[in-house]
Amino acid sequence: MNELAYVDRVPGTMSEAGRRFSLDGFTGRGYERGRSIGVQVLWLIARELLMKWWCPNRFRIMVLRIFGARIGAGVLIRHQVKIHWPWKLEVGANSWIGEEVWILNLEHVTIGSNTCISQGVLICTGSHDRRSPTFEFDNAPIVIGDSVWVAARATVLRGTRIGDGVTIGATVVVTGDVPPETTLLASEPRVQRS
Repeated sequence: MNELAYVDRVPGTMSEAGRRFSLDGFTGRGYERGRSIGVQVLWLIARELLMKWWCPNRFRIMVLRIFGARIGAGVLIRHQVKIHWPWKLEVGANSWIGEEVWILNLEHVTIGSNTCISQGVLICTGSHDRRSPTFEFDNAPIVIGDSVWVAARATVLRGTRIGDGVTIGATVVVTGDVPPETTLLASEPRVQRS
């Protein structure tokens, strides 16, 4: 019998491995949202109403700045971009953020100048400590340098620092530091000199 099969288990019982953490004890200890609950709610409403396709880019930028984002001149943020907390976002001049990018910035995200974040990219500063008995957060900021291209559907995870002039290929998952002037491709998941 397959040890992974648990369908026949008595409801409410867990295997030994199923007891490695208890989600009902989760506290979120150490995570600071950075704004009051009122500002958070206002942002969530604004995000749903104003970050859609019909909203002009200059208006998106204005609203993000009102909510604390630091955005340089000439930035293009396309429709359907999802930004968790704008007050934890900094984008350098003349950068592009493509459709359906999700910036899950529980911690600060810095995107340099002249950087292109292509369609469907996930930038995620959040994680959990799998060794924590209550599965607490294990978040860390992300820094993406100048003149970087993060291609479609790539994922950039917590604590990553991407150097200037880097190319991250489509669908690549980035989990650590990437030196300047290198290329990561999904078909060849190793650092390459440009």
